[in-house]
Amino acid sequence: MKCPYCGEIDSKVIDSRPTEDGEKIRRRRECLSCKKRFTTYEIVETVPLMVVKRDHSREVFDRQKLLNGMLRACEKRPVSYQQLEAAVSNIEQTLLNSYDREVSSMYIGDLAMDQLKHIDDVAYVRFASVYRQFSDVNTFMEELKDMLDNRSKNSDK
Repeated sequence: MKCPYCGEIDSKVIDSRPTEDGEKIRRRRECLSCKKRFTTYEIVETVPLMVVKRDHSREVFDRQKLLNGMLRACEKRPVSYQQLEAAVSNIEQTLLNSYDREVSSMYIGDLAMDQLKHIDDVAYVRFASVYRQFSDVNTFMEELKDMLDNRSKNSDK
C-alpha cells in the first residue's frame, strides 16, 4: 500500500479489525520508510450480475423480481415463503458460482422452473406457461404430458 505521506510502497499492517457493519476491514498501517501511520479499508469487490433478456437488452439481476415471479406462480398453493426464499437463494448461488457476469434470462427461467418442479407441480406449470409463452392449449397440454411422462419414469425406478 502506498504511503500517503512519502509515497513509499512498503508498509506493514499493525492492526486489523472489521468495521461496525462488518462489510469492511479497517487496517492500521505503518510506512517502513517514514514510520508514519495511516488507515486503509479493505472491501469485497462486487461485480454486478447482468441478465441478458430475450430482446438482447441487459439489466442488473434483481433477486426480488425473480422471487415475485415465483410468488405469483405459487399463489393460493401450499408453498411457504421460506421454500421460495430458499429456491431463489439456490438460483442466485448457482448464478454467482458460475463466474459468468452475464447470464441469459432463459437460463434463469430454466433454473426457476427446475426449483418449482420440486416444490409444487401446479406452480411449475403456471410459471412455465408464462415463461415459455404458451400460445395455445396444445402447447400447454404438451408440457403437462412431458411432466406426467417424467413422473411415471421416475416412479418406475
